Amino acid sequence: MKKYSFLFFCLIFFLAAGCHSKKPSSNLPEKLKGKYGGTLLLSTTSDPKSLNPIMAKETSTTAITGFLFEGLTQTDGVTTKVKPALARSWKKSEDGLIWIFNLRDDVFWFDGENFTADDVIFTYNKLIYNPEIPTSSRDILAIKGKPFLVEKVGKYQVRFKLSSPFAPFLRVLSQEILPGHILEKTVEEKKFNSTWGINTPVSQIVGTGPFKLKDYFPGQKIVLERNPDYWKKKNGERLPYLSKIIFLIVPDQNAQLLKFQAGEIDALAIRGQDYSFLKDQKEKEKNFSIYNTGPSLGTNFLVFNQNPDSPTSPVKLNWFANRKFREAVAYSLDKESIIGNVFAGFGYPEDGPMNKSCGFFYNPEVKKHSYDLRKAKKLLEEIGFEIKDEMLYDDRGNRIEFSILTNNDNSERINVGNIIRDELTKLGMKIHFVPLDFNTLVNKLDSSFNWEAALIGLTGGIEPHSGRNVWASSGQLHIWYPRQKNPATLWEKKIDKIFEEGVKELNPERRKRLYDQWQKIISEELPLIYTVNSASLYAVRNKFENLHPTSYGGLFHNIEEIYLKE
Repeated sequence: MKKYSFLFFCLIFFLAAGCHSKKPSSNLPEKLKGKYGGTLLLSTTSDPKSLNPIMAKETSTTAITGFLFEGLTQTDGVTTKVKPALARSWKKSEDGLIWIFNLRDDVFWFDGENFTADDVIFTYNKLIYNPEIPTSSRDILAIKGKPFLVEKVGKYQVRFKLSSPFAPFLRVLSQEILPGHILEKTVEEKKFNSTWGINTPVSQIVGTGPFKLKDYFPGQKIVLERNPDYWKKKNGERLPYLSKIIFLIVPDQNAQLLKFQAGEIDALAIRGQDYSFLKDQKEKEKNFSIYNTGPSLGTNFLVFNQNPDSPTSPVKLNWFANRKFREAVAYSLDKESIIGNVFAGFGYPEDGPMNKSCGFFYNPEVKKHSYDLRKAKKLLEEIGFEIKDEMLYDDRGNRIEFSILTNNDNSERINVGNIIRDELTKLGMKIHFVPLDFNTLVNKLDSSFNWEAALIGLTGGIEPHSGRNVWASSGQLHIWYPRQKNPATLWEKKIDKIFEEGVKELNPERRKRLYDQWQKIISEELPLIYTVNSASLYAVRNKFENLHPTSYGGLFHNIEEIYLKE
């Protein structure tokens, strides 16, 4: 399931799925056959935070687990249509409340055990709907907080009963299925939340995906190897074609670029500032191609901590909770300067939670905050703030001073943060800009809540409901004030209602009108102050066949079908 996660700088993959095969036939026409073998060399700026996809809220984890685990359905990386994965087929009742899924009977876990209905029942009933497991998936796979009723019909058949219509039902069933025979004991012993951490022996990480975890050397590399029993085939050939995928852990983006130039990695998500240089090199050497798939689906933003249960001081919480304060900050962001100076023109101003790459549900008519320091100063004056000796004070005489955190493995984000710090300094604020290790930053945002402001990003998608873990006031990833028992503000209450109604509305146009309201409210209330969205730029060696990069699917969404050229 493409639920939203904290985003760092990394190639993100969404894997395709198909059907099982026996040994490849030897009498197929040669032109239909791929080539087996070979290694794909990639890089990531961070170690995974864990290897547990149910617990994951960050792409440092899901960038790896996406190769290991699968759901009942998947979304095609090119067409964005839902298609079968671990479920071979399905049918529904006339009212759309009862769904029967016929599972594949030819899927095996990495340890050789059969995948069955028991694994689906375990994943939903014992993991996702377990209140003792803090998973973002539960925010999405429910109607008004009420779980789906998931029942076993037969060894390879399951039934879902819904309390009301659920428009994106098939799409969200891309939720990863985990092995009950491996993990049930950890649930019974209340140890699941710490299961499959990064110190787990790789042989114990058991999925059904096209690749298995072979080796993990912290701070150095992650090695995936071909799953020889993978169920998918193409033209009679068992997939995947590649033998290995190796992720080199390279914390610095400049070092990643050097490794790509030296031929040590095969593909790179490139920065706008690197485009001209790489284009010149490509034209000279002609050994790699550059792809621009348009605006990325993810978002980038500045967010303030409004959580009253956090260690943040009440004085600062009072500033951050004031909409006019946040709006003043929004007017201080010089997005055009950021696009030109940081992204070398390969960027797009962001004003809301979706952009044109998101397709149908994107609302371009949100409130925009163009760079205007005079408006920013006026808003601060309206809430009693004043400048004395070039320093800004609140209405009680407190100096406006706070820290902005970001991840230190993303040079573009650091450069954006420096520009934001300089602009806020012009308003008289004192800003401490602090880059941190990505996983340390995620821990602060999601666990200790010990932060004041952060420059961070989220993955995105074409289905608004997939972001319910962010937008519902009770959501696990409601960053500024997560897991609220009751909405803290009237506008959050409105958004809760929009998402409750939107998921049940089957008429596309009426659904769009609801989600248009959500985007408009966010652009006005500014819990997230959006900055700039980069273009999705990739450089890839000219050694692979079957590459079909897209904005939605990324570079290797069909990883199992990709093979080395002769």
